Amino acid sequence: MVHERAKAKRGTGSAAPTGAAGGGDLSVIVPLFNEASGLPALHKRLLAFARRLGETRGFKVEIVYVDDGSGDDTLAVARSLTADGCDLQIVSLSRNFGKESALAAGLDHARFGALLFMDGDGQHSPELAERLVQLWRDEGYDVVYTAKAHRAGEPATRRIAARFFYRLLNWGARHPIPEDASDFRLLSPRAAAALRRLPERNRFFKGLSSWIGFRQIRVPYEPALRSHGRTSWNLSTLLGLSIEGLTAFSTAPLRVASLLGLALSAGALLFGIWILFETLYFGRDVAGYPSIIVGIMVIGGVQLLMIGVMGEYVAKILSELKARPVYFVAEHELREAVGTGKSGSATTADEPREAAE
Repeated sequence: MVHERAKAKRGTGSAAPTGAAGGGDLSVIVPLFNEASGLPALHKRLLAFARRLGETRGFKVEIVYVDDGSGDDTLAVARSLTADGCDLQIVSLSRNFGKESALAAGLDHARFGALLFMDGDGQHSPELAERLVQLWRDEGYDVVYTAKAHRAGEPATRRIAARFFYRLLNWGARHPIPEDASDFRLLSPRAAAALRRLPERNRFFKGLSSWIGFRQIRVPYEPALRSHGRTSWNLSTLLGLSIEGLTAFSTAPLRVASLLGLALSAGALLFGIWILFETLYFGRDVAGYPSIIVGIMVIGGVQLLMIGVMGEYVAKILSELKARPVYFVAEHELREAVGTGKSGSATTADEPREAAE
């Protein structure tokens, strides 16, 4: 059965979560991009995590790996993994759509009620995930999110930029987005159901999972060092994600534009009064060419900047109106846990959507 929201809003589709009613089962969603070398070790840790949940809480766990168009052997390595004690899904996207789209694909394909999102680079600890489960099941929190305990090891420029971003993002916001929050978080069945109802195509996962509300709690953590490869995040990608978050969850850039225009107008008025005072009182000649050129360049630059800010919002509106799917699935494989007697199934994008998804 194709998920109603995904079919109507995003066009990719997935089976409805079978564990949503009871809420005692967990889907672990792991987006992957060029993680071939570290994936076997991560899978081993996740299998141990799933076994512990099964033994201590009687949970049924599935792992959903979403390959976001990796350029290495990530997909081949994922296919070689075993479903030892928990169900395993492998979703391969048709190209690299970005992490937000990969998270959306995992959200659509997850079959159980509660969802645990974590990165595939090994920096999010499966052992810490047990603490997230405990806060959900034993203390009743719906959104348990992790956030960096500190940024002591980062360059000063990055710390300042991150602080400025969150200040701007939350300026005037009715529900502020937690500072330094990561995508490593657990959502209860009702929080996951609420997240599935949000139809945006320009998605900012940190903001969406915070915006839905319910009982939320912050868990400080320190990301583990990468044991393999290099991060794909650089200045340009971080800047793009920041712009995505600002335009998706805040009107602060537009407010800044209004305030900047007001400041320029006030400055021009005061400058004009000063020039008039100098001419009438001191008898000085009015500076012509330099002041005109400077004024034109300042006003022109500010106008172009504000047009660019408004253009970002217009582009987001255009993207929503086009209603293009967030992602396309090239292959999808589901394997039942070893010992259940059920065989896995693989599909490709060449099959009808209802069969493939």
